[in-house]
This record gives sequence, C-alpha cells and structure tokens, in this order.
Amino acid sequence: MTQTFPDDEIDWSPPPPEPPRRTPLRDRVGSVEVLAVLLVILVVFRNPLAGLISNPALQTWTTVFVSVMVQAVPFLVFGVLLSAVIAVFVPRSFWSRALPKHPALAVPVASVAGVILPGCECGSVPIAGSLIRRGVTPAAALAFLLAAPAINPIVLAATAVAFPNNPEMVVARAVASLIVAMMMGWLWLRLGKTEWIKLPHRPDLEGVSKARAFWAAVRHDITHAGGFLVVGAMAAATINVIVPEAWLQTLAAQPVLAVIALAVLAVLLSICSEADAFVAASLSQFSLTARLAFLVVGPMVDLKLISMQAGVFGRRFATRFAPATFVAAVLVASGVGLVLL
Repeated sequence: MTQTFPDDEIDWSPPPPEPPRRTPLRDRVGSVEVLAVLLVILVVFRNPLAGLISNPALQTWTTVFVSVMVQAVPFLVFGVLLSAVIAVFVPRSFWSRALPKHPALAVPVASVAGVILPGCECGSVPIAGSLIRRGVTPAAALAFLLAAPAINPIVLAATAVAFPNNPEMVVARAVASLIVAMMMGWLWLRLGKTEWIKLPHRPDLEGVSKARAFWAAVRHDITHAGGFLVVGAMAAATINVIVPEAWLQTLAAQPVLAVIALAVLAVLLSICSEADAFVAASLSQFSLTARLAFLVVGPMVDLKLISMQAGVFGRRFATRFAPATFVAAVLVASGVGLVLL
C-alpha cells in the first residue's frame, strides 16, 4: 500500500542552493595565460637569457625567429580579427550574393578579391577557414588564400620599390600569382575531396551576444593559428642556420637549378610577403626568372604557412595542397618569366 502524508507534514520549501564548485586550475589556465607568464619571465630574466645566446649560430637563429614573428604577428592578428568579423557579423546570405553561383566562376572572382586585402599569408589562412565555415565553396576560399598575400596593393608596391629598374617584375608577379591561385582553385574543384578539409571545432557562437561571440572566435583562431606560426618560425630559423650560403652561389650559375633553388629557399626562409621582394632583390646573382619564382612561391608555400594550414584545415589537406601548389607556382613562374622577363 502507498503511504500518504497530510499536506502540513510535507516540506515544500526549495532545497538550499549548492555551494559553488571550484574550477580546477588546469581548466582555468589556457594558452593566453601561459603566454602571459612566459612573456613576464622573459622580461624579468632578460639579462641572464641574453648571456645564454652569445653563440653566433644561436644569435642568428634567434634573429631569424624573432624577425619572422615580428613580421607575421601583426598580419596574423589582422586576419584573425577579420575572420571573426566574417564569422559573427557577416550573414551567410551575403556570400551567396557576392560570389557567382557556379563554383568555377567563383574561383576567379575570389582570386581577384585578394587585391583588396592588405595582408600576408598569416592572415589569409584564418580568413579562408572562416569563409568555408560561412558556406563559401572551398575552391573559391583556397583561391583567395593564395591570391591575397601575393597580389594585394602593399605587396605590389613593395615589389616596385625593391625593383626600381625592373618594373616588369611587378606585372610578372601579379600575373603569375593570379594564374596559380585560379589554377589551384579549379584543380580543387576537379580533384579535391571534402573530407580532406577538417576545420578545428570552434565554440558554438549561436545564442550569445555579438561581442562575446566575436572575442570567442578571436581567442579560438589566435590559439590555433598562432601556435602553428611559432612552429613554422622555429623551423625557418633552424633552416637558415643549417643551409650553407655557398650553395646558393653554385646554383645561381645553372638556370633551371637556380629557379628550383630559389623556390625551395622561399619555402625554407618563410619571409612575409610584404618583405620578400627586398630579399629577392638582394639575390642579384640569380636571374629575374629565378627571383620571380621566389616571389611567387613564398606567399603560397612556406614552412610557417604549411604549419598554419595543417592547424586550420588539417594535415591531410596540407600534405596534398602544399606540394601541388609548389609545383604549379614553379611552372607558372618559369613560364611567365620567359614571356615577360
């Protein structure tokens, strides 16, 4: 039988609130906090650390690493902020109106859109990832990724300043880079597979205020892209110390090997696209075509860019897209160089 109780014997008062649970320290400390602590340590112990890097090779490594980071970080931050704006404030319907419906036509439009973005490859990677999240066809987003750091006004102006006696280098760089971007976009339409792109999980931005969603997207992208940027900068600095400079002098005398050598050097040095023209101009022992290959390959395939692509799009994507882009950039740069230079 079911036992019953009079109403006056039942306690209807709400249960007492549970005391707040303490958040474990490991859940409260994230990458931003760790970075802040490391920066404080570097400032406090800068004098002892300066004595540890008195070795010339280590000084060179440190100089290259810092220079890559200093060049790349402002544009990475710019790209991350623009990526967050796209993710939070730009409606999905905008892209369906801005780009042609047919993917094959969207590729050249997205490539030309790179002209209006004054940034480098570090910023274009998170922007391309955000475009894919907003429904843009991957072929168009990847074409934008390759074109933006190579043909934007700042890069072309820097190229003109670096080659004052060879204005044709500006035209050759713009034409070759635009051709490669469109080629790779169309190649993706033909051979690319959706499962090769694995974007990292981004926190759900629905149901929160615009401001909170914006900063959540910024924090997420800067953590992913920034970490891989550091890895790429470390690899580039290591290569700069290991590769003997005398090798370049020997290769410059062989036209075909010179093109390949400078293309590979562009990958290894990982120089920001706003500064690579001045490095290419200093390599005066090489032909203009070889230096054009350096300028076309660098903004599209380098160590830090490959690392960032692996972080934003997944390793399966990077291991396929980067080598194909390298081959296309070398071939197109060689052909454009023979015609225009």
